[in-house]
Amino acid sequence: MELDVPVIGILRGVDSGFFRKVMDASFDSGLQAIEITMNTDQALEIVSSNRASVPPGKLLGMGTVRNLAEAKKAVEAGAMFLVTPNTDTAVIDYAVSKSVPVIAGALTPTEVYTAWSAGAAMVKVFPCRAFGPEYIRELRGPFDHIPLVAVGGVDLKNIREFFTAGARAVGASTSLFGRKALIEHDLEELVRNVKKFIALCPDLKK
Repeated sequence: MELDVPVIGILRGVDSGFFRKVMDASFDSGLQAIEITMNTDQALEIVSSNRASVPPGKLLGMGTVRNLAEAKKAVEAGAMFLVTPNTDTAVIDYAVSKSVPVIAGALTPTEVYTAWSAGAAMVKVFPCRAFGPEYIRELRGPFDHIPLVAVGGVDLKNIREFFTAGARAVGASTSLFGRKALIEHDLEELVRNVKKFIALCPDLKK
């Protein structure tokens, strides 16, 4: 099952007491999906306690799901989708069996095809910082049927290039929310940052 989310907001190390405000403000600003990473303190509790408050049409998932054990914990906590940094077919198989979309991490052409063939909803090309938009364009040559998500190094300066190159979606953290806004719990600044980022996404209907 494919996810129709042009932007995935990645929150790593976010203050658990500030998360709900970030989630509400981001969703209200047009963001459709938020991923809280497994290696964030109290990540499972953050998802389980906020899952029921996710508005219709929005998604709260868990990222940095590195193995099957973490995938099971994430699903049990109520994650609406999973994101992995690596290609692990056991994780993909489990997610599919639970009808939970998984965006599987990959880098090489073999990993991209393996993840997609195993049942990934989308394939996360990571880290994109090292290769840039042109790498997405090259992968789209043989894999034009696979929805690719560019993650790592996507910012306001290059986001349009990634979409033009063929990325179906992008994932971003501080370039989306703003590092200062997250550290200082500045919701007004965070809202401005999210709206500015989303405005540059050609496929996102605001």
